[in-house]
Amino acid sequence: MESPRRASYISAMSNESTATLIRGAAHVYTETELEHRLAASAKSGRQMRVKLGMDPTAPDIHLGHSVVLRKMRQFQDIGHRAVLIIGDFTARIGDPTGRSATRPVLTDSEIDHNAETYLQQAGAILDLSPERFEVRRNSEWLSAMKFDDVIRLTAKMTVGQMLKREDFRNRYEAQTPISLHELLYPLAQGWDSVMIEADVELGGTDQTYNNLVGRDLQSDAGKPPQIVMTMPLLRGLDGERKMSKSYGNTIAVTDTPRDMFGKTMSIPDSLLEEWFTLLTTIPETDWRARVAEHPMKAKDFLAQQVGAMFHTPDDMRDAAAWWHESFGSKKQSEAIDVALAPDEASDGAAPAWMIAWVAHGRALSKSDARRMVQGGAFEYPLGTKVTDPNAMLKVETGVEFRAGRHREGELIKQPLIGRIRR
Repeated sequence: MESPRRASYISAMSNESTATLIRGAAHVYTETELEHRLAASAKSGRQMRVKLGMDPTAPDIHLGHSVVLRKMRQFQDIGHRAVLIIGDFTARIGDPTGRSATRPVLTDSEIDHNAETYLQQAGAILDLSPERFEVRRNSEWLSAMKFDDVIRLTAKMTVGQMLKREDFRNRYEAQTPISLHELLYPLAQGWDSVMIEADVELGGTDQTYNNLVGRDLQSDAGKPPQIVMTMPLLRGLDGERKMSKSYGNTIAVTDTPRDMFGKTMSIPDSLLEEWFTLLTTIPETDWRARVAEHPMKAKDFLAQQVGAMFHTPDDMRDAAAWWHESFGSKKQSEAIDVALAPDEASDGAAPAWMIAWVAHGRALSKSDARRMVQGGAFEYPLGTKVTDPNAMLKVETGVEFRAGRHREGELIKQPLIGRIRR
């Protein structure tokens, strides 16, 4: 029989663990179930199986991805097992989440390459020891399904239930085609949870629907339904949109210490609360006091904390010293003269992306110039942010503007300040 003292200890530990784990979470379905599952695990010594699914649709990950990976590491740190599902089968379907059209389907070689690179980079955050980590490919069970298995699985949900999902509903109402195979994606992802017997599934808020499908399918299969924990989508360097390579507002986990530090120092103050909460374990009272005392010093502290996830503390101190030497006294590059060719400016105006492209010596790709503007790194004139790459701007002699930063290889230098010359 368990002693009252041990029961009290287990209860206190599970409550403390719950408080740590729900920090920063957008939603937990449900928090009470999480508390009970943690307490039962502490009592029995059984590891909970914490699932995160990823379709290897791109080879690189950024800080936005790290939010949910850090949450997974927190579960590992209190003794539980991370189960990373490589969606090599579902990547062939194409996840429609958050999209207005079907995502392109990848080849087997692209999937294998992206999965290998992703796992290497995720290893900078997760504990990959066999006692704490398991990686599975969902082709193990999905490829083995016969057509009658698929039919039985589709019978678990109605078309009406599928159309409750926002992206499907929006496309349906806009009369944008939805292929039948796309409707199978949430079911396939949910079946992963049944097959690995997940106790918890993690994901961004954009995965809420898919993750809850897994919960329903487990209940239908007579298994304990997984707890679903969703994390906010980290906003990127522009302070407005979610961090995404397509917006050009990311910090890659493979960035150099100087790039990580410099990019973090460039975020608007409005992101400090969000980044401290989602990217660090610094107590709220601590970082709030720092922000209240001196936002720029708080940002310096944040930049070193963020960089220390992927680099040594010494490397980040060196990066901080370099940045303060280069920019600490508000040093800024002198404006460079920028002249557009006659065919690049029509009737005295040019699109924002064109001005940014020319300012960088036409060395950037035009798509990179567009992403720079979309990512919030373009001001025309100085102090006026322009985020529409196709916005037509008046080209007048003497107008100063900012177009991202000077770069030397992959090293970010001072802001690139241009001055229109006609």
